Amino acid sequence: MAAPLSELIWSRRLWPLTVAQSCGALNDNLVKNAMIVLAIFQLGIGGAGLSALAGALFIAPYILLSATAGKLADRLSKPRLVVIYKGMEVVLMTAAAAAFLFASVPALLAVLVGLGVQAALFGPVKYGVLPEYLADGELLAGNGVIEATTFVSIVCGSVAGGGLILLDSGAAVVGATGIALALVGLFGALRMPALPPADPGLRPGWNIPMETWLVVAAARAVRPIWLSVLGLSWFWVMGATLMTEFPVVARDTMQAGGSVLTLLLAVFAVGVGIGSIGCARLLHGQVSARLTPIAAVGISLFCWDFATAAAGAHGLVSARAVLAAPAGWRMLLDLMLLAVCGGVFSVPLYAIIQETAAPAQRSRMIAANNIMNALFMVAGSASAAGLAGIGLDAPGVLRVAAVANLFAAGLIFAAFRGIRVVSYREAVAPEAE
Repeated sequence: MAAPLSELIWSRRLWPLTVAQSCGALNDNLVKNAMIVLAIFQLGIGGAGLSALAGALFIAPYILLSATAGKLADRLSKPRLVVIYKGMEVVLMTAAAAAFLFASVPALLAVLVGLGVQAALFGPVKYGVLPEYLADGELLAGNGVIEATTFVSIVCGSVAGGGLILLDSGAAVVGATGIALALVGLFGALRMPALPPADPGLRPGWNIPMETWLVVAAARAVRPIWLSVLGLSWFWVMGATLMTEFPVVARDTMQAGGSVLTLLLAVFAVGVGIGSIGCARLLHGQVSARLTPIAAVGISLFCWDFATAAAGAHGLVSARAVLAAPAGWRMLLDLMLLAVCGGVFSVPLYAIIQETAAPAQRSRMIAANNIMNALFMVAGSASAAGLAGIGLDAPGVLRVAAVANLFAAGLIFAAFRGIRVVSYREAVAPEAE
C-alpha cells in the first residue's frame, strides 16, 4: 500500500537515498562552478573554453562507464554500492579541497573527472534501487522527490560554488563545504536499508564499447523503455540548452548582473520541483505517459514566450528590478510554468523504465538511459553552440529549441500511441498462475 507523500519522504526507504544523491549533485556543481570562477576571475585564465572543457570532462564518464555501472548495480547489493561510491566522494572532495588551496586548475580538472566517474557509477544505482524500496503506487512520488532535489541541488551547488570562492578565504570555505557535504552524503548512504543483489550471477564485461552497445541494444528491445529513454534524452537536451542560455540571457540580452541569473536558476529549480512532485498527484500514483505530451506542448509554448519576454526585458538589471516590473513577472511566470511542465514530462518516463524492466536488468536499463542522455546532451550543446556561432542570440536559440521540441516530442509520443505500459510484475503474473 502506498504511503502518503509526507510519510514517504521521511521514511528510511527514501530520505537516506535523497540525502546521498542531493549531496553528490551539490558537490559536482560546487566544484565545477568554483573552479571556473577561480580560473577566470582570480587567476585570469580560461574562459568559455574552460567551461566547455569542464562540462565535457564531467559528462564523458557517463558515455564510457554507464554500461559497466549498470551491470555492477544489478550484480551487487545497491545500498552497499552507494556506501562505496559515497566513500569515493569523500576522498575526491578532500583532493578538491587541497587543489583549491593550491589554486591548481589542472588538479581541479582531474578531480572533476573523478567526480564524473563517481556520478556515472552512482546513476544506475539511485534509480535502480527505488522500485526495490517503494510500492507500485509510490514510484512516481519517489522519482518526483529525486528529480526535484536533483535540480535544486544543481542550482544551489552552482550558485554556492561561484559565490563562496570569491570570499576572502573562498578556497578554504569551498573545500570545507565540499568535504562536509560528502560526509553528510556518506551518512545518508549508511542509513539505507539493506537489500540483496538483483542478479548475483551476472558477470560484468570489460570491453567497454561492446558492453555499451549491448546495454543500449537491450533497452531498444523493449519498446516502452526505449521510447522513454528517447523522451528523457530529449528532455535533457532542453534542460542543458536552458541552463547554458540562462547566463547569456542575463548578461547579454538583459544586460543584467549575477542576481538576475540566480533568480532565473532559482525559479527554474523550484518549478521543476513542483512539477516533479505534483505529477504523482495528477496521475494518482499510476505510472503512465498520458500527461507527458501535454507537458511537451507546455514546454514549447512557455519556452517561446520566455524568450520573447527576455528579449524585451532591457533595463531589468537586478533581481529587484525584475520583481518590480510586469515584464519581469511575465518572464518568471513563463520560466516557472516551463519548469513545471519539465517535471511532469520527465518523472513518468523514469517510472516507466523502472516498472517495465525486469528486476535483474533494471539498473542496466537505467544505464542505457544515462548513455543516451549524455550523447543527446553533447549533440544538443554542439547544436546550440553552432546556432550561436552563426549569430543567433540567446532568445533566438531558445525559440529554435521550442520549435524543435514540438517536432521531437511529437515523433516520440506518436510512437507511444497504442502502447500499453505494463509493469514487469503484471507481465509475469499470468505465467506465474
